[in-house]
Amino acid sequence: MPITDPTAFILDNTRLQAVPHAPEISLWLADEITPIWRLTEEELGEMGLPPPFWAFAWAGGQAVARWLLDNPSEVAGRTVLDFATGSGLVGIAAMKAGAVSVMGADIDPFCGAAVALNARANGVAMAFTDRNLLDAPPPAVDVICAGDVCYEKPMTEQVLAWLGQARANGTRVLIGDPGRTYFPKTGLDFLAEYRVPTTRELEDQEVKRSAVWAMA
Repeated sequence: MPITDPTAFILDNTRLQAVPHAPEISLWLADEITPIWRLTEEELGEMGLPPPFWAFAWAGGQAVARWLLDNPSEVAGRTVLDFATGSGLVGIAAMKAGAVSVMGADIDPFCGAAVALNARANGVAMAFTDRNLLDAPPPAVDVICAGDVCYEKPMTEQVLAWLGQARANGTRVLIGDPGRTYFPKTGLDFLAEYRVPTTRELEDQEVKRSAVWAMA
């Protein structure tokens, strides 16, 4: 039966908990004791629910969030786009670090409800759009953050070209990645690396080495 109230679904199937590598932030997340954790892909499809990427704090996003919290000058007083926002983790970190405004963007419409709940839980305001921003030129913002966007080859190529266009327009571009297969080897400046706690349900290791890069 299709889900008609994403907010109620999230509240019923996740729990509010601190993000492992950015404990200043709490998110509504799935874990071993929440119902959504046990749903199969087939069951999710019957509910009209895309894979719930918004229900997890991915390693690349945790790395970018940590970087922003520790280096608030990256975003303080600036406008920020959190591309492929998922739970809204990176955008929330940007707001906590002093960004003047943040737009979270994700084509999964469930992310809108997740971002609203998570922003409220952390006492910040964050806008959201489910438009596919890759269909148009990058928006005129000061900073674009992108966590874990290099897991699929065609999508990675499209996203990196779009981010490259943003960089050419003068936007600061920050990328968080835990060593995904299609992560580029050139054109980036290394900023930091972290050991990010994760789960074997999502990753091949319980701790992922995740780095933050700036597009050169």
